[in-house]
Amino acid sequence: MEKEKLVFEKYLVSKGLKLTKPRKIILDTVFATHEHFNVDGLYDQIRKKHKDVSRATIYRTIPLLVESGLIKQSLRCLAKDHYEHTYGHDRHLHLICEKCGKIIEVESKEAESILKKLAKIHNFDIKEYNVGAKGLCRKCSD
Repeated sequence: MEKEKLVFEKYLVSKGLKLTKPRKIILDTVFATHEHFNVDGLYDQIRKKHKDVSRATIYRTIPLLVESGLIKQSLRCLAKDHYEHTYGHDRHLHLICEKCGKIIEVESKEAESILKKLAKIHNFDIKEYNVGAKGLCRKCSD
């Protein structure tokens, strides 16, 4: 967690901003969970312990976390943007249930290999990719 804090603090300083207590709480909460999250769920989780962190502060902090490279918007599911922390994590694909919103992460070296081959054919340098497939999970398809 200290590495993430240092990266975020360095980014904030470069923008003339400070690591305030609410931003630190948001950062800690984001990195305490290892699942995809949306702003509403993050807000609910934070409010259990910290009544002084507003939804607006979370909405203002999320883009800072994205710009710093610590998290990314990984997908849109059930009309909400979902994020995940990517700092120090391998790339992966998402299988998304259209009914219940369950998100399954799948590591796929084969898909990455195909993307690299396609990029080479088209003389394209991939910086990031976001691949997802929508359908029904086992529970919802029964």
